[in-house]
Amino acid sequence: MARHKGEPVKTRARVALAFPMGLAFIERLQQGILEYARQHRGWSLFRQPEMLSPALGWLKHWHGHGAFVLVTSPADARLARSLPFPVVNLAGHLARPGAPTVSVDHRATGRLAAAHLMERRFRRCGFYGTRGKWYSDQRCAGFREVVQAAGASCSVLEVDDLSRHPRPWFDQQRDLERWLRRLQPPVGIMAATDLRAAMVLEACARLGLRVPEQVAVIGVDNDPVACEFCQPPLSSVSRNDQAVGWEAAALLDRLMRGERAPGAALLLPPDGVAARASSYTLAIEDGLVAGAVREIQAHLGEPFGVERLVGPSGLSRRRLERRFRSALGCSPYAFINQQRVARARQMLASRAKLSLSLVARQCGFRDLRRFRVVFERLTGVKPGPYRRSARETPAPLQGIPAAPAPAGLTNLASGGK
Repeated sequence: MARHKGEPVKTRARVALAFPMGLAFIERLQQGILEYARQHRGWSLFRQPEMLSPALGWLKHWHGHGAFVLVTSPADARLARSLPFPVVNLAGHLARPGAPTVSVDHRATGRLAAAHLMERRFRRCGFYGTRGKWYSDQRCAGFREVVQAAGASCSVLEVDDLSRHPRPWFDQQRDLERWLRRLQPPVGIMAATDLRAAMVLEACARLGLRVPEQVAVIGVDNDPVACEFCQPPLSSVSRNDQAVGWEAAALLDRLMRGERAPGAALLLPPDGVAARASSYTLAIEDGLVAGAVREIQAHLGEPFGVERLVGPSGLSRRRLERRFRSALGCSPYAFINQQRVARARQMLASRAKLSLSLVARQCGFRDLRRFRVVFERLTGVKPGPYRRSARETPAPLQGIPAAPAPAGLTNLASGGK
């Protein structure tokens, strides 16, 4: 028999996982749910075989105590309200899903992506999203909020959900390409999801736009397949899905015990940015400084100083330093050291067993003593203790713009999920 709302659970709770499997964020949500179930309740979990869509119709004839659902349409919302047992919604498609909801904070997700691009000094930005999706609207609002507060401009392209408004896929690609042609590089673009961000990368390749130098791109979901197999690998906001799954399970547990549903959705903050090559840049309007920065990053593993930049620039050292300070807020010498230390941080945080002397050489320091002095001055800690701490405690996903690590090491600016 299905349990009616308010009836206490006297036996092992029967809980339905009424969502499709296979998507990276769904798998992480499920991990959070399973971890809660193992530690707190002894639930019996049920799924519909061969389920490929988020349809909820089968729950009308299911006998259980509660369910996790994805409310993606008004029809889903009506069905969720009609069920004789409590449900918790995990989707962000509707502003009013008609069911208790636990989700990532989509507005904060947009703000985090914007902060990532602002840190990289972009003054022109764009948002690419899906019309009519609440999560996309919220991500766009948060993104624009931070971009505009920083005094930067923001262009928006929203397209129809192809699952609800069928049209040829290449029509959307043409719309995207027309939009990209109108944007003045360098420009930083957030897409509402990793799959939309991958479409931006494909469009840039067809248009001959260099990523990330002309167009930097960041998505949402931190889907390892979508991100790592893009060219270049895609930066993405990590949604904190496992924590969302845990909190959703805790809420469903309370509802099955007769507690009242909360009046508002429970929103959890995203847990950081997995910075990959698609945003691995600094947006520099001064072409001469941009060229000098490319030279620095291309030869960072070699021991050189500011003198190497002076000749090709055609400027005196003093004038070059003024241009650097105007564009980047620091001298060329300081910028070189920042980039060397940023690469060293990547290498020290990796699992590769590299000696400090090798790290120093591959980051362009002339000797180990100089490496230790500069590293401690910029980070506040010596290289050895930094490595031990970085390996014991995962680094925050949000990284600083840094030169790429040598081949064979991770290309994340600061760790991954």
